[in-house]
Order: sequence, then structure tokens, then C-alpha cells
Amino acid sequence: MLARAGYGSRRASEELIRAGRVRVNGAVAELGTRVEPADGIEVDGVPVSTGIDLVYIALNKPVGVVTTAHDREGRQTVLGLVDPEPRVFPVGRLDIDTSGLLFLTNDGMFAERVSHPRYEIPKVYVAEIRGRLAPGRISALRKGIQLDDGLARAERVSVKATKPGRSVVELTVREGRNRMVRRMLDASGVTVESLVRTAIGPIRLGRLRAGTWRRLRPDEVVQVLAQGRTVD
Repeated sequence: MLARAGYGSRRASEELIRAGRVRVNGAVAELGTRVEPADGIEVDGVPVSTGIDLVYIALNKPVGVVTTAHDREGRQTVLGLVDPEPRVFPVGRLDIDTSGLLFLTNDGMFAERVSHPRYEIPKVYVAEIRGRLAPGRISALRKGIQLDDGLARAERVSVKATKPGRSVVELTVREGRNRMVRRMLDASGVTVESLVRTAIGPIRLGRLRAGTWRRLRPDEVVQVLAQGRTVD
């Protein structure tokens, strides 16, 4: 229930319980404690919403907005762009300079399925770059680029447009490492002018304007989860 309420994965919720930070009806909870929606649950003294209204949001994150609940530097966060209730949290991250599709939810299991590398949900990015990607660079991106945190590869790479001094490239990846797509392109010898995530699984950004959001339909949630493939 803690995972569904947005307190991280099931393992993270178990750590909260082991640390004695969770109370049920005033008593310190233990692993295996059975709870009902009507029970009073608190984490660090803060009541936990145990309602069954699960929310799944698709947001078009603008550049300059940070993907976090709170920012010490006072910058605008993605939570400031959606309704304050019910409480949701971002699924994965987009860096401050990247815009595009981001999910927010209060369903911890959905978040883990979408963001955990082992499920390999495909994510599509469109980058405007300076210059052009040589055919050999495109092939290298598909085979894998060695980064400081390991090999990173694009499942698909295609050049969508070219103009004097600029190109538009679309990449599909199945990982979500920090700034991975930017680092792959940097390692390919090009400079990224802008980067937009246009799709997560079957959900596309479409005509959703920057800074606006919509709720995913139940069938869309099922489609997203069906895109994942477990990798051992």
C-alpha cells in the first residue's frame, strides 16, 4: 500500500517499515502487518493517502522545470504544473534542459515497471543537433557507445530532417540513465541544441502543449505495461 501511495518501490517501503518510520493506527508497523483502506497510516508522522483512486498523468515538461518534488534552489518543479491532489510523483526523470513526455502517478508499481531498466520500456527522443551524423556514427549508436557508466545503445536511429548547419535525429532507447541520450550524441561528436522526449511505450506526446497535462485512460495504462519486457 505504501508503494501505491507513492513511497517508492516495495523494497523501499519495506526499508521504511524496518526503520520504524511507519505507524498503523498509532502503533509502529512491522513487516507483514495487514492494513485496510480505513486504517490510519503514517510515515514520519505524515498521514498516508490510502484511497484506491490511482492517477496516471502524461505531462509535457518544459525546459527549465526540474523533475523532482522539491528543489532547494527554488526552481519550478513538475509537481507545480499538476493538481496538488491527489498526491503524485514523477516516473523517472528528464533533465532540466530536456522537454517532453513525463509520467506522474501515485501507483508505485506502475512507476517501477516504467522506469526500472529490467523492463526495457521503449522511449523515443527527438534531438536537434549542430551539423550532421555521419552514417558510421549512426551505426555506432545502434551497436553501442561506451560511456563512463557502461555501454549505451539506441534501438533505432533515424535522421528526420536536415538544414544548413542543423539536423533533426530521432532515437529510441530502452534505458533511462542520467542524460544518456545527450551523452551518446556528445560522444558521437555532435552538439545537442534541443532534446525532446516524444514517446514512452505506445503513448506519444502528440499535441500536448508545453506545461500542460492529461490523464491516461485505463486502456493506455494497460498498453504501457504491455510494452515492457523483463530482462534478467
